[in-house]
Amino acid sequence: MSRNTKFLLVSLPASISPTKDHDEALTTLRSAVTLDYGTVFPFAIPEFKIGTLDALVQQADDLVKLEAACEGVVGKVGDSLKTILEGDEDKISQSKTVNDKPVEQYLKSFHWNKVKYRADKPLGEIIDTLQKEVNSIDNQVKDKYNSYNSVKTNLTQLQRRQTGNLSTKALTNIVPPSLLIRDSDYLETHLIAVPRNITKDFLRAYETLTPMVVPRSAVQIAADDEFTLYAVTTFKKHSQEFIHKCRESKWTPREFKYREGGKEEESKELEKVMKDERKIWEQALRLGRTAWGEAVMAWVHVLALRVFVETVLRYGLPLNFVCGLIRTTGKLAKKARGSLDAKFSYLGGNAFGRDKKGRVTKDDSSTSADMQAAGHMGDGGDYSAYVCYEFEVR
Repeated sequence: MSRNTKFLLVSLPASISPTKDHDEALTTLRSAVTLDYGTVFPFAIPEFKIGTLDALVQQADDLVKLEAACEGVVGKVGDSLKTILEGDEDKISQSKTVNDKPVEQYLKSFHWNKVKYRADKPLGEIIDTLQKEVNSIDNQVKDKYNSYNSVKTNLTQLQRRQTGNLSTKALTNIVPPSLLIRDSDYLETHLIAVPRNITKDFLRAYETLTPMVVPRSAVQIAADDEFTLYAVTTFKKHSQEFIHKCRESKWTPREFKYREGGKEEESKELEKVMKDERKIWEQALRLGRTAWGEAVMAWVHVLALRVFVETVLRYGLPLNFVCGLIRTTGKLAKKARGSLDAKFSYLGGNAFGRDKKGRVTKDDSSTSADMQAAGHMGDGGDYSAYVCYEFEVR
């Protein structure tokens, strides 16, 4: 699906056709939006149990908030997939399906999922079910993504210790045990990583940095492009002061304690974390794919409920309406709306008029304020003469 694709979900009374026939009304809708502006597909919405008018008004308000939450969760799951797949757009696109279908195909063939969201239940119960599902999806993905981030960070740190410079990398394979004083009550060996451009300064100054530094004890152990690693011996009573002074001089003290079998332990730890990272990556990807599809499905069902509730509030009972999905683009959506306005502005009564050239005009802001107070404002606070919601699935 093109990233520029936009959808309009439109509901109109069947009275837009002379016979009030559903199929003829859909044909009338199609005639209002030419192929230059978009393509119209039927969008089937079942009839739900309708409560009181007050309940419908409250549900309309609840659905606005729930739709925003659904869109937010879809976006967050999409961001998680993007991170897990390292921004590979082809793989991300392949992972974004609903019921194993591309999003556009799912929307074109939409049928209300009566197994997950029973249409014979009261509207309030259906809304509550959708709310709980969306919250559950959000929490599951968040928990798994946090777990993945944690193990990924751990792996990155371990790999940096294997491949970094002498100020950060693991020293198990670098420092010979024979250079370390391990069993003395008074003396201690310190490992200091010194930037290569100031090694001469270090060699001139280390003996007088603090009291009781063993003269000429500095031994070069290793060097890379950035640092030279030295071993220096001091008396333990001045060790902390020596370490502090090294940091002040921009020399990096390295903590290191020799352990028998340390090399094997580090190797095993790295291997274990690599396996853990791969395992959680696969779990996160699998969950992300499933969760994205389920979140989009919930979002579309919420949109269908919004259309239904607004249809009842706008057109009244008995219900006889037609709903269509218009596939368009970001640039053409405004023209498609303009074409719909021109064809169906009469449904808005006094809220719409025409100028001297016959173009549709909307009434003043006071009318819009009245409509907003009555709960009949479309997305973005813009009143339309018919039920219409715009959305993009990214």
